[in-house]
Amino acid sequence: MRASHASGNTAVPLLALDLGGGAGTTGGTVLFAVVAAVAFATILAVVAGITLASSASVAHDLYASLRRPGGKPRSEVAVARVAAVGIGVVAIALGLLARDLNVAFLVGLAFAVAASANLPVLLYSLFWRGFTTRGAVWSVYGGLIPAVVLVLLSPVVSGSPDSLFPGVDVQLFPLQNPGVVSIPLGFLAGWLGTVTSAEVPDEARHAETEVRSLTGAGAA
Repeated sequence: MRASHASGNTAVPLLALDLGGGAGTTGGTVLFAVVAAVAFATILAVVAGITLASSASVAHDLYASLRRPGGKPRSEVAVARVAAVGIGVVAIALGLLARDLNVAFLVGLAFAVAASANLPVLLYSLFWRGFTTRGAVWSVYGGLIPAVVLVLLSPVVSGSPDSLFPGVDVQLFPLQNPGVVSIPLGFLAGWLGTVTSAEVPDEARHAETEVRSLTGAGAA
């Protein structure tokens, strides 16, 4: 399996091929095709969803907040299209750099970075009545920025033969996954932002949010 791909990304398709009867058999070919199709469909759905969500965020959150009051709302659609193309180009470039890394590891790394930015603010919003807007902002950036910085300074990027840039050595962080450090930092930043904020929390809104999150009431 490693002879086919050094990172082991072809392990599951090759296992399906072997279980179906081996190379050159009808069962092996069919099972291999089924596994490949499932993997392709899953990856396509995930990539499409992330691209749409990212382009919509750029157009609706970033561009709309910077647009002049007299601007046309329809221009958000054009911005979303351009953002989708730009995000796709960046994703392709990063994918080419990381083509020799294990897919399962890359997924875990992406989840760690996302959890660093999202997990603290989600838990605080649901279960801390005193959580404020400043705390939410600090929590997002307090987890996201350290996660990205630690990834850049980790063996994933440089300092090892299996890194993205094996000829460069700027490794300062010994772990390949930053979650064990960046997620607690996100919680700490959210707490600091809340305790230093003068904002008065809305108890009624928190209670409503808590009921909706735990029961699903009002979601339709």
